[in-house]
Amino acid sequence: MIYKYTSKEICEKTIKNWGRDSQLMMLLEEMSELQKEVLKNMNRNKDNVKEIAEETADVLIMLERLIYIYQIEDLVTQQAEFKVNRLKQYL
Repeated sequence: MIYKYTSKEICEKTIKNWGRDSQLMMLLEEMSELQKEVLKNMNRNKDNVKEIAEETADVLIMLERLIYIYQIEDLVTQQAEFKVNRLKQYL
């Protein structure tokens, strides 16, 4: 996994216990919660950095499950490297 917060075994057990679709839905929920906290910070000048960190951690963990579900670790790594290198060229 890219971030290494959860192991392959934990991903497997989680998906076995709750199912693939529920984990994908949970990813969407967690991304929405992160979006909400970032918008609060931007639009209301709310001091919610702790909440942003918490929701970011949730999203990272769920992204690991997404990568595991679709078996796309190598593709994600390649795309991330490509996009970061492209960004470097613009800077």
